[in-house]
Amino acid sequence: MAHLTAWDHHPEPLAVDSAPVPEYGSGSLADLLPTLAAGMGVPGMTATIPELVPADRNCVFLIDGLGWEQLRAHPEDAPFMTSLLASSRGGTGRPLTAGYPATTAVSLASIGTGLPPGAHGLPGYTVRNPATGELMNQLRWQPWTEPGVWQPYPTVFQRAHEAGVHTSQVTSPSFESTPLTKVALSGGSFHGRLTGEERVDLAAEQLAAADRSLVYTYYAEVDGAGHRYGVDSDTWRGQLMYVDRLVQRLAEQLPPRSALYVTADHGMLDVPFDEQHRIDFDEDWELRAGVALLGGEGRARHVYALPGAENDVLTCWREVLGEQFWVASRDEAIAAGWFGPRIDERVYGRIGDVVAAARDDVLIIASEREPKESAMVGNHGSMTPAEQLVPLLEVRS
Repeated sequence: MAHLTAWDHHPEPLAVDSAPVPEYGSGSLADLLPTLAAGMGVPGMTATIPELVPADRNCVFLIDGLGWEQLRAHPEDAPFMTSLLASSRGGTGRPLTAGYPATTAVSLASIGTGLPPGAHGLPGYTVRNPATGELMNQLRWQPWTEPGVWQPYPTVFQRAHEAGVHTSQVTSPSFESTPLTKVALSGGSFHGRLTGEERVDLAAEQLAAADRSLVYTYYAEVDGAGHRYGVDSDTWRGQLMYVDRLVQRLAEQLPPRSALYVTADHGMLDVPFDEQHRIDFDEDWELRAGVALLGGEGRARHVYALPGAENDVLTCWREVLGEQFWVASRDEAIAAGWFGPRIDERVYGRIGDVVAAARDDVLIIASEREPKESAMVGNHGSMTPAEQLVPLLEVRS
């Protein structure tokens, strides 16, 4: 048998169906609010997380960026939440999955609508608007797009409010009139409060305001610290310590017959600053060939090809990145269930002709097009456990 040299090695790209698809329909973020609302008797809602016991008053505290793996890695910084790990997901000690891609706009829409990305229609950080051909940033809602057209489904909060449940959101005042709030979290009353202490105190008050209550509150700075400084930095640890105290403060104020659920929109991992881990699309002629628009984010890319170049772009991206990324055509990603069990017709063209999800600790940055995003230490978006798994800690009164 002839001796094989390094030049003879042709590694196979990662199989599309080997990606760990989120637990849509049984244990994803999209399943949380429908399960809670069903337990409060809201019509049309189905309890799809079977481990959760109904409560008359439910509060969801979402900590942006606090993944399951990051929480478990820092017990000394979050002693209260660590003590609740065994209570996660109805006492099973298991996490939820965020949904793909694991990023804020997508996850907030999944939580608020109770639908996976293929249905609610926010399938990435930036995606192409088929009506205009432009990239749309779904977190910042730029360029402007009519919210009710982009995401036409009612939120679970709206449906609960219509069913007579006292429903409220307690978060930063700056979110009150944003399009993302409108399409993902609207319904009932909005209460803007600046500090974390003010938010959790008011969330407890809102929870006690009626016999049946559904309250949502939110804290962002764990995510911000991770992006800027990394998920093991002193700044990130300080934010974790602070939010741990907020969770305990809220838990100690729960009115009777209440359940508090602490969860997150995604996890995060740090990516080294070198050419092996940060592949620069703006400086890579192979990856740019045939590409009209680069969407998504570093670990979860939507790639939109020039007309007629779709197969060539898929082949190239698979050859260049296939050992480190799951690289799929639009139809392959849809068939594999990455965006959920169904894709609405209006959403189909928002998904890239090529979809690339990172398996290894790598990014596809775009140093010229996306200078701020390309400089982030902590990143997320893909289907790895560090990004995908989020807690569902539970406190009951």
